[in-house]
Amino acid sequence: MSAKQEKETKEQKELPVDPQKVELPAGEQTKEMPIIPSDAVLFPHMVMPFMVHEPGLLKLIDDALSSDRMVAIVAVKEPKEERKELYDIGTAAVILKATRIEPDQVRVVVQGVSRIELLEIISDKPYLKGKVQVLEDYLAHDIEVDALVASIRQLFTKVLELSPQLPGELKAVALGLDEPGALADLVVSHLNVSHQEKQDVLETLDIKERLQKIHQLLLKQLEILELGQKIQEEVRGRMEKAQREYYLREQLKVIRKELGEAEGIEAEVEELKEKLAKKKLPDYVRKEAEKELKRLARIHPTSAEYTVIRNYLDWILELPWEESTEDHIDLKKAKKILDQDHYNLEKVKKRILEYLAVRKLKPDVKGPILCFVGPPGVGKTSLGRSIAKALGRKFLRISLGGVRDEAEIRGHRRTYVGAMPGRIIQGLKRVGVNNPVFMLDEIDKIGADFRGDPAAALLEVLDPEQNKNFSDHYLEIPFDLSKIIFIATANMLDTIPGPLLDRMEVIEIPGYTEEDKLKIAKYYLVPRQLDAHGLTKENLKFTDRALLQIIRYYTREAGVRNLEREIGAICRAVAKEFAEGRTEPVKVRLKDVEKYLGPPKYLPEVAERVKVPGVAIGLAWTPVGGEILFVEATKMKGSGRLILTGKLGDVMRESAEAALSYVRSRAKELGIDEDIFQKIDIHVHVPSGAVPKDGPSAGITILTALVSLLAEQTVRHDVAMTGEITLRGAVLPVGGIKEKVLAAKSAGIKEIIIPKLNEKDLVEIPKEVRAKLVFHPVSRVEEALPIVFGKKFKRRRAAKKKT
Repeated sequence: MSAKQEKETKEQKELPVDPQKVELPAGEQTKEMPIIPSDAVLFPHMVMPFMVHEPGLLKLIDDALSSDRMVAIVAVKEPKEERKELYDIGTAAVILKATRIEPDQVRVVVQGVSRIELLEIISDKPYLKGKVQVLEDYLAHDIEVDALVASIRQLFTKVLELSPQLPGELKAVALGLDEPGALADLVVSHLNVSHQEKQDVLETLDIKERLQKIHQLLLKQLEILELGQKIQEEVRGRMEKAQREYYLREQLKVIRKELGEAEGIEAEVEELKEKLAKKKLPDYVRKEAEKELKRLARIHPTSAEYTVIRNYLDWILELPWEESTEDHIDLKKAKKILDQDHYNLEKVKKRILEYLAVRKLKPDVKGPILCFVGPPGVGKTSLGRSIAKALGRKFLRISLGGVRDEAEIRGHRRTYVGAMPGRIIQGLKRVGVNNPVFMLDEIDKIGADFRGDPAAALLEVLDPEQNKNFSDHYLEIPFDLSKIIFIATANMLDTIPGPLLDRMEVIEIPGYTEEDKLKIAKYYLVPRQLDAHGLTKENLKFTDRALLQIIRYYTREAGVRNLEREIGAICRAVAKEFAEGRTEPVKVRLKDVEKYLGPPKYLPEVAERVKVPGVAIGLAWTPVGGEILFVEATKMKGSGRLILTGKLGDVMRESAEAALSYVRSRAKELGIDEDIFQKIDIHVHVPSGAVPKDGPSAGITILTALVSLLAEQTVRHDVAMTGEITLRGAVLPVGGIKEKVLAAKSAGIKEIIIPKLNEKDLVEIPKEVRAKLVFHPVSRVEEALPIVFGKKFKRRRAAKKKT
């Protein structure tokens, strides 16, 4: 700990005034005061310490210390309830001392000043603040009051003699108090009576009536203590060392029985004992549970710690420490399930079947953690369900999207109010077995802030060498996660921290081709939507041309989610017709699609966009699949500036500067006037302007757009390109080739220019797609330009040279 931290830990704030001199005006006058809800009842002139760790209460203490140090202590009606309801009568108190134990924990000592009535709550942020009125005691002094005072002093002296836990100095204090009301408050604050009884005394403003209530409570307390002493004397003669614990429990039972509390508490403890005896638990877990159960039996049920221990035991008893499902691995059945649930994805299915085969041969193998990466809607989550079905295991899914608190994974420590285990342990309790197929969805969308890094907490969960002894902060007992099959899903790898990604085997799931989508729609989506809308295949049929029309002109995605939504929209419209009385079946043809779905949402625009010089067609990759990218360039009078717009990232801006430098250095070879660059400004824009874009793969597209602008030549509308360029004109490899090619085909592109070093990636592209496209692998820019501009560019360049 640093010197600064030690100073903050030991920081104390002392009261600069005498609390005896703090007075509040009684009567009709009201005052605004900060309110501290309390599990205990504070009386005037009494001192009470308590710990503060909640942010709102820490702020309250700081504000009170910087003003008049006055706070209102108001007891809650049911301390065990989650929803805290306050009594109307409380105590105005002055803060005597505030000691900072930890950066977020302060020990506060307050002394009661006077009774107050809480008239109304005026705010609850950042802490409770209310309007209070000071209450005044009243006393009709007579001989009965003197008799009550004398009797109370006598009885309290006996209670002190029979209660070794109470300090003996209280006797002298009680004898020295002349004020009856203060004597009553002193006595009741040290009696072992219920929360409600203490509050009842606090609310009694008539001092005589208050003395009568104290007298009754003292008689009851004295009777209990005398009975306890009698029991102790009877048992002591035959007690041995081995019987000490038994004796203490028996004594506690008798006392609780006299108080009328025995039945509920004993029954609860016995019920937990029975559950613990029947539950299959590892030895180290059983030992911890028995220790906590012993503590529970000794604690009063109104104590806050009682609820904490009870909840902790419930979690231990409900978790599946030894409960497992038996694997039934049949590879033929598994292949059938995968084929039924998912179309195509042959490479992914092959890897899953290999994974299952290894598990069949060696059940105790510490297999890899699979991570399915791909655009939305391609079936990542449903693949996890299929694996669970093939194994005969239960399936559990938790979404990690937006999780920013480490405690979401590891849980909260039991010292916090409302503490719970993390999502891993919560999920296992919900599923009831310790070996489910556990899917961690959207693992690429985990965040981090001042509450810790959840990705770091997942390192232990996803490491087969460490997760056998996973420690949740709430349980503080190792839980074996090694039997779980963990599967993660993500849309992209860039946002997954390196150490976490290193623990997983990445399986990429590409987007679907147009043919794939047609078959998925026919065999999966249409039947599912018909069933969801109460229709049958006799009621509604789709032609292949109608489905292709929806795929081409109403959706633009790598997966099939939007396609299913559009099919669902048609099913809803048809269901409405049948509900209104239609009887003949409906067949959706090409011409009917617009009637149900409206005008096409996406129209072919490639040919129109490249009719003028200065526009080139590129290919981009996004987390939701591939896209075509238009790069537009224009020129105007100026001084040689390069203007870049379209929300471009630093890498893409540098690619544009490199492209311009290359064009200027090769202007003569490209048939461009070398002197024009000093007379014009060039503006490069990449629509859509609101979407952030970055990466080096648009380099060749930007260069082509600049050449097209300055050479005044239009590019071919059926050619798209991707590749990073260097200042010397080399074309370097890029990623996402498959997704880019599928996007190009969907947009009507016929030929694609790719880097020579990416030629190996073409094997990943389906044969039917490769058959309909022409690929041009190039290693230099000079090889690409004739393809983009055609033979006319060669002729024009030759003519320029001749001139």
